[in-house]
Amino acid sequence: MINLLPKDTVFFDLFEGLAKHAVSCATHLRTLAKQFPETDVEVQRIRQDEHEADNLAHKALERLDQTFITPFDREDIHELVNGIDDIIDNIDALAKRFKIYHVDAMPTPFKQQTEVLVQATLALSDAVHRLRKSRKLSELKAVLIEIHRLESLGDDVNHAAVTKLFEGDTPPLDVLKWTRLYDFIEEAIDGCEDVGNTIERIVLKNG
Repeated sequence: MINLLPKDTVFFDLFEGLAKHAVSCATHLRTLAKQFPETDVEVQRIRQDEHEADNLAHKALERLDQTFITPFDREDIHELVNGIDDIIDNIDALAKRFKIYHVDAMPTPFKQQTEVLVQATLALSDAVHRLRKSRKLSELKAVLIEIHRLESLGDDVNHAAVTKLFEGDTPPLDVLKWTRLYDFIEEAIDGCEDVGNTIERIVLKNG
C-alpha cells in the first residue's frame, strides 16, 4: 500500500546533525591526544559539541512525540537518536577525565584508538546520511561492513593495550586510570557499531 500522508523529513536533518557532532567530538579527542598535555581547548570544544548534540536529541524526541507520520518506526527513531547521543556522551565523559585523573602521559595505543574512533564516526555519519534516501541494504552494505571492521580493530587495540597494562610494569594507580579510559573509548567505538546495527534493522524493516 502506498502511504499518501507526508512524512516528516526534518528528522533526517536532526539525525545528520547528531552524527556530525559525533564526528566533531571524535576529531577533537584525536587532536587532544596528539597535543597532550595541552587539553583544555579540545575538552571545551567537546563539551560544546555535547551540549549542542543534547539539544538536537531533545528536539528529535519532542518531534517524535508530536508527529503523526514518522519516517520509520518510533522505537527505531528513539534508538537511533539515543545511540548517537550515547557515543557523544562517552567521548565527553572521557575527555573530562584526563584532568580529573591527573594523567601525565599519552600512550601510543590510546592515540591509535582515537584514530579508530574518528574513522568509525565518519563511517557512521555516512550511513546516517544515506538513510535519508536509501531503503536498500545493498546501498549501505559497504559502509556498515566498514563500521564492523573498525569495531573489530578497536577491540584488537584495546585488548593489546589492556594486556600490556597488566604485565606488571605499570604502577597500579595508572593501571586503574587507563583501564577506565580505554573502557570509555571502547564504549564509544562499540556505540558506532550499535548504531550501525540499528540502521541496518531500519533498512531491512522499511526496504
